[in-house]
Amino acid sequence: MTHEPAIQTTTSLSMKDAEAQLREALKARGFGVLTEVDVRDVLKDRIGVDVEPYRILGVCNPRLAHAALSLWKGFGLVAPCNVAVYDVGEHRVVIAFDPAEVAEVRDNAELHAIARQASVGIREAVASLEGT
Repeated sequence: MTHEPAIQTTTSLSMKDAEAQLREALKARGFGVLTEVDVRDVLKDRIGVDVEPYRILGVCNPRLAHAALSLWKGFGLVAPCNVAVYDVGEHRVVIAFDPAEVAEVRDNAELHAIARQASVGIREAVASLEGT
């Protein structure tokens, strides 16, 4: 079985609309946004370069995070789960890190079951933008 560390789709929605729809889809699956990074602003501010819009959302399902951290304190290394939205020509790419694909997680059956639940929620939220 091949393990794919990323969950990805593309959409023709605007950056603003893609992010708004993604946030709603995540919320509907129990995830909230804990952190936000506007990479475009950071790179402009820190090194003076202009890049296409690129946003990173650190998302978390509190119930699943609590269960995972109770089993392995190291889960904080992969949580919150990062979801990025960025421009590629006329489309936006929505890509997320799959928490179920971390070796330390896969090697612990109980922890892997929790991470798979998070993975399913993120996968469904990202997939909801497919074809839009």
